[in-house]
Amino acid sequence: MNVLITGAGGFIGQALAAALVKENKAASIILTDVVEPSAPHSATNVVRCVKADLTSRDVCDSLLTKNLTHVFLLHGIMSGAAEANLELGLKVNVDATRQIFDTLRKVNAGVRVIFTSTTAVYGPPPTPGSLLTEADAPAPGSSYGAQKLISEVLLNDYSRRGLLDGRIVRLPTVLVRPGKPTGAASSFASGMFREPLNGEKSILPVSKELSMWICSPRTIVKNLMHARDLPAEVYGGGSRVVNLPGISVSIHEMLAALKAIGGQEALDLVEEKRDPATEKIVKSWPAKYDTTKAQVLGFVEDGKLENTLNEYLEDYHS
Repeated sequence: MNVLITGAGGFIGQALAAALVKENKAASIILTDVVEPSAPHSATNVVRCVKADLTSRDVCDSLLTKNLTHVFLLHGIMSGAAEANLELGLKVNVDATRQIFDTLRKVNAGVRVIFTSTTAVYGPPPTPGSLLTEADAPAPGSSYGAQKLISEVLLNDYSRRGLLDGRIVRLPTVLVRPGKPTGAASSFASGMFREPLNGEKSILPVSKELSMWICSPRTIVKNLMHARDLPAEVYGGGSRVVNLPGISVSIHEMLAALKAIGGQEALDLVEEKRDPATEKIVKSWPAKYDTTKAQVLGFVEDGKLENTLNEYLEDYHS
């Protein structure tokens, strides 16, 4: 198994790389990002870290070779940043992704491509609280969702043609992200735990009544590896899209969980300061999904929010 991970400098890319090293099945693992990513602490000589601008055709030609067996596409301009800068979002989320697809289908037809999409491809649910499935028509309420949907459609078609062997997984909001805030509109959801637990102030830019579809990093990594291993036959010639499992929680519930873990002192560090632009994007994302398809295909269910927070403390909190 020869693996390439784009966007490998992000925390999911780093966690996935560490899991692959621990699994010890890959003959080579190439980690790429616009800034040279770090190798996992447990890395062996099978890991190679490469600074790569995937908007460059020459870079794609050098990286995307015929010996690759699995390509994880984790790179992207996140929701808030893609909304603020349409041209950059199109360049990275659409143009570079298509360039990767086209290079791979020409030099390595049939290679397995695991593409991380997003539930932001949906607009608001038809009725509040309704459960969405893969059969519901996407109607993105953000440029990020639209850009991811474009790539979904293209990878589905290339898979139908046998040019690539796509796995399209729509990720919930991943909670809790370590490190600094990102350009994602949902970045505040991690920040309202991460910063207070570090004794720092956090801004809550949305209503406490809002709910979100979330998932823990550990579960996301397990499900990315499961997507890698699924045989093409399980899709029955149909869509390669799967809405990954998650849980629906309200901001009220998140704040209660923060208090349970960090006490009133941590809760007092969350400052409510509504931001209409952020709230508009996040409110366009449905908060409940029917994940029957994912369950049938063997994807892992996520645990309770309290378990997710304890996992964060174990994995990342110093």
